[in-house]
Amino acid sequence: MEPGQEKSSRTTAARRWGPIAAIVIAAVVVVIILVATPSNDEKNEETSSTAAVVEESSPSTTTAATAESETETETESESAPTTTTTEAKLGGPSYAIDPDTESPEGVLSYPRAEEMGIADTIDWGERCDTETGQVRIPWFFRIPCWQPFEGDNGGATDNGVTADTIRVVYWTPQDNDPVMAYITDAIMNDDTNSDVEDTLNKLIEYYETYYETYGRSVELTVITGSGLVLDPISARADAVRIAEEIDPFMVWGGPALTTAFGDELMARGIACFACGLGGTAEDYVERHPNGWSLTMSAEQASILVAEYVGKRLAGYNAVHAGDSSMHDQERVFGNVYEGSGENAETTSEMFEDALGSYGVELVESISYNLDPATMQETATNTIAKLKASGVTSVLLQADPVAPRDFTREATAQGYFPEWIVAGSVLVDTNVFARTYDQEQWANAFGLSTLGTPVERGDQGSINLYEWFHGEEAAAADTLPIVDPYPGLFYSILSATGPNLTMENFADVMLNFAPTTRGVTVPSISYGYTGRWPEHLEPDYRGIDDITEIWWDADAVGEDDLGVSASGMYRHVNGGERFLLGEFPEAETEVFNPENSVTAYQQTPEAEASPYYEPLSSSANN
Repeated sequence: MEPGQEKSSRTTAARRWGPIAAIVIAAVVVVIILVATPSNDEKNEETSSTAAVVEESSPSTTTAATAESETETETESESAPTTTTTEAKLGGPSYAIDPDTESPEGVLSYPRAEEMGIADTIDWGERCDTETGQVRIPWFFRIPCWQPFEGDNGGATDNGVTADTIRVVYWTPQDNDPVMAYITDAIMNDDTNSDVEDTLNKLIEYYETYYETYGRSVELTVITGSGLVLDPISARADAVRIAEEIDPFMVWGGPALTTAFGDELMARGIACFACGLGGTAEDYVERHPNGWSLTMSAEQASILVAEYVGKRLAGYNAVHAGDSSMHDQERVFGNVYEGSGENAETTSEMFEDALGSYGVELVESISYNLDPATMQETATNTIAKLKASGVTSVLLQADPVAPRDFTREATAQGYFPEWIVAGSVLVDTNVFARTYDQEQWANAFGLSTLGTPVERGDQGSINLYEWFHGEEAAAADTLPIVDPYPGLFYSILSATGPNLTMENFADVMLNFAPTTRGVTVPSISYGYTGRWPEHLEPDYRGIDDITEIWWDADAVGEDDLGVSASGMYRHVNGGERFLLGEFPEAETEVFNPENSVTAYQQTPEAEASPYYEPLSSSANN
């Protein structure tokens, strides 16, 4: 049975949510990067010691993030967990500062200027709050101020770059793509490609008002895929067209159900964010400096999930199963994963190996293809196998719609196990979880890369697009999906300087300090940070930490798109987040309303920001 829905005043819908959104982009989070930019002579040495620079340069402070508690609403919490955040001495996100390291010519951040004792001698412009050393954006995770640039930026420094412009391509799927329709049919869908293009161009206007671009402006081209999102032939043709007709500096997005698009672009020397490369850590190193992702890799997710299962679930009874006869049984695990991608089998094997390191075995490991025509038959066979094998706890590594079919079929077959969210894409969003069989999903818990949300209307959860433009985005529902692309791009661009080449851009990517850890956004990093095993570094992926969630079928609140209804994920311990190696060796504490929160009514104190009036776009650089 599906919950009833009541729309908020804002017309809400989702579009392009799907396995491709690399999507999770994961985060409904604007990725903001704070960087240290070593000189060319020191870059190779610095790359291997980034983690040490971070530790030495940014004092570690422990802060308790608190939120007001109101007993009349489900979206409450008495307090956020105590979280350790690495903060600069002026407050705000972390960044590495080494006063003995020279920045590239023409590049100077406020923190470095302060270390040099010259911050007070520089005109930082209207966009800078000189009391904090950060840009005047009402968001805690904002970047430091960068000195306004004057002079010669070097002109055509790389392909797609001129003295005035930076050519960027955004790839979007066809409106009538049947695989995408399978995803979006579950929820409303009313954004058009023209809406997306308008929204991206206005996001660019916002970013170029507050971020230093060294005299250049992004010249955006939005192209629609020539074939289906899983078709390698059309994906490769799109990449060839982009390379030969546009020759951009970078591409954002791509048909991530195939590696052909990213492979072709990078073979032609064109960089891309989340364009469908996938593959191993070695693949990214081999394609340096052209391949980057906004989410963690399949292997990174696998070892995090394996640690969680090994430390918090394995060896304990299946007390959260819908079938009470399972409550006295030690957990028996089965894995269900989407197997359409070229690397799906390899990923599955890595996951089994990671589980094996904790002594955990799978009695079933079942793949399925993202094929709407065969999904019902697949669900029937999958559930029958899991039930026959005595699986009490189903590990789901799925697209956001398949759990609807699996859970409905499980109810039809009288099978009520634990459902464990284990690296699935957008399964951890309220909007999709409400479409699943609620009798089944009441027994769902697991892991999410998403931050703990803050209720709309609170100052700390300001929609920065609406704050800047004074109106809702044309593609309001796609905004959380597309915003991380320019968010990451402009953060790195500001630190790269006027000599814009992909090599210099990549040097910054690999050398910035990990972003501040909190509960409302993930922490991200690239390069050598010590957050991952040695064979996974340098890291070309983004999000590093994860939080524990469980489904409260009775909780009422707004989902990710502003629709008020019953059914909400709860974030354990106020959204406490874990890096690899940080999970406690103790039984999970899910399904305890006393230690969890669906959404903060107010931004936690440790992540609050001053309010600023928006600048006009004429204040740009």
